[in-house]
Amino acid sequence: MPATVEVECENGDCELDMFEVHYTYDVPDEHGVDDLVCPYCDRDDTLAEIEL
Repeated sequence: MPATVEVECENGDCELDMFEVHYTYDVPDEHGVDDLVCPYCDRDDTLAEIEL
């Protein structure tokens, strides 16, 4: 089963607290949170993976 990653936006002005990324088998191994953009505030430098 492909990975699911929980991501939070650490931008203090952003209303989004977290979202989940559901990967498919087609995603390259080197793809990660650094390749994503916050769907709410459009910033790419404030996302962090939530480690459980």
